[in-house]
Amino acid sequence: MSLLLTDLLNLNLSDYTEKIIAEYIWVGGSGIDIRSKAKTLPAPVSDPSKLPKWNYDGSSTGQAPGKDSEVILYPQAIFRDPFRRGNNILVICDTYTPNGEPIPTNKRANAAKIFSLPDVVAEEPWFGLEQEYTLLQKDVKWPIGWPLGGYPGPQGPYYCGAGADKAFGRDIVDSHYKACLMLASTSVASMVKLCLASGNSQVGPTVGISAGDQLWAARYILEEIAGVVLSFDPKPIEGDWNGAGAHTNYSTKPMRSDGGYEVIKKAIEKLGLRHKEHIAAYGDGNERRLTGRHETADIHRFIWGVANRGASIRVGRDTEKDGKGYFEDRRPASNMDPYVVTSMIAETTILWKP
Repeated sequence: MSLLLTDLLNLNLSDYTEKIIAEYIWVGGSGIDIRSKAKTLPAPVSDPSKLPKWNYDGSSTGQAPGKDSEVILYPQAIFRDPFRRGNNILVICDTYTPNGEPIPTNKRANAAKIFSLPDVVAEEPWFGLEQEYTLLQKDVKWPIGWPLGGYPGPQGPYYCGAGADKAFGRDIVDSHYKACLMLASTSVASMVKLCLASGNSQVGPTVGISAGDQLWAARYILEEIAGVVLSFDPKPIEGDWNGAGAHTNYSTKPMRSDGGYEVIKKAIEKLGLRHKEHIAAYGDGNERRLTGRHETADIHRFIWGVANRGASIRVGRDTEKDGKGYFEDRRPASNMDPYVVTSMIAETTILWKP
């Protein structure tokens, strides 16, 4: 990269103009691909309702026919831009027809309705989302650091491992961690995982719809900084390797209050009664991951336990000891839609009456 290009990439626009660059980000037609484009604004903006709507060619993203291709972007959440820095921003958007109807791949709209219901608002649902992912070599789509066409040593040394032979991609994992903190999101942790060349980033705890906004922003950043192929496949490599999930930590105000453990157990009972419905909404290819091995419960069976990573739902020791706290739904796949998963958990545990 030339010095001039590097200088321009690092240029702080605020030294020269009030104008800013807003990167509008949305979910594409596959439901997991991320699209974006940049817009110049005359001055800094901190309220998404003050941002202009925009449009794009939905026929190029699998979201509209060519004869009526315009899809409208509605700005919903703003984050600091860790790439352009200064006053520049990332804008999480959802997608609508010109008539104002959510398009089928817009999962945020329904989630926002659920999280705005008075009964849900009163419960103050908190979510912490753990995004696992796998880093693949560009040309061969094989995990970075793995022998080409071969396998590294068996699992064991890699979880939270230290050393060049145990933690491939640590520069990506750590850069992503710092970028997420710069977002002004509540990114709480990052680590290398059990399977060599896999990582985990966590956002939250945050309330309601914000969890989904933050996770999509975190995914966008990860895609941009990786420099390798990023996979959210729940079982990218067959065999004796852990898959990739998106464990979802959850609590409500009553769960976090004295006596909350009984509320937690009732919520878990509800989740068990709707196990099939949740599994159907928890990501594609999850049957390859939820086998009852590699720290998962079998996809056809619902179980919960304290400190049990082979369960569908895990309750922490501190929650059991304190009699209040949160629990972890371990079923969602790494390619899940966070708007779908978080709103469905809230709907089942708060609104649904068995």
